[in-house]
Amino acid sequence: MSNVPLMPMATAVWLVENTSLTFKQIANFCDLHEVEVQGIADGEVAKGIKGYNPIMSGQLSREEIDLSSKDKNRPLQIKQNDIKISNDEKKIKKYVPLSKRQDKPDSALWLIKQHNLLKDSQIAKLVGITKNSVTSIRNKSYWNYNNLNPKDPVALNLFSQKDLLDAIEKAERRIKREKKLKEKQQKLNSN
Repeated sequence: MSNVPLMPMATAVWLVENTSLTFKQIANFCDLHEVEVQGIADGEVAKGIKGYNPIMSGQLSREEIDLSSKDKNRPLQIKQNDIKISNDEKKIKKYVPLSKRQDKPDSALWLIKQHNLLKDSQIAKLVGITKNSVTSIRNKSYWNYNNLNPKDPVALNLFSQKDLLDAIEKAERRIKREKKLKEKQQKLNSN
């Protein structure tokens, strides 16, 4: 995390209006030039910018401001809040209409024929059916195998082209790993 507060200009406006800190202290804290902070105080810079309270956002404490106000040489220290930002949003399962549900085994058959390097589990995850169903389609033992027609799942909007490319990339990486492992085993066995 950088040591600059969120919205530095708005934070500087608030600090100028609500504290007795020096321009240098505010400039150092907000990563601005001292002249900019002086311009804020004179009303020439940051016109119309509403002050942003760094105490409310948890970036500064009142005690920190008081300590720096008393000692003009003491710089403000931003509070380090190690906030973990992650994109772990669960993929929301969207409703699949009854008319499209029959397309899932057809799509699995298409993937098996077009991209045979994909594992059954990958196909099952992409299409949204069970791994056992994919395995039975691959083995031609699926209960309705004779009535299946391969259909492109991207065209049917079951998943995106990006999802398919990601799955293919993953499968290619797995195959490379397995190949390297085999070569390594052969070298060990030949020695």
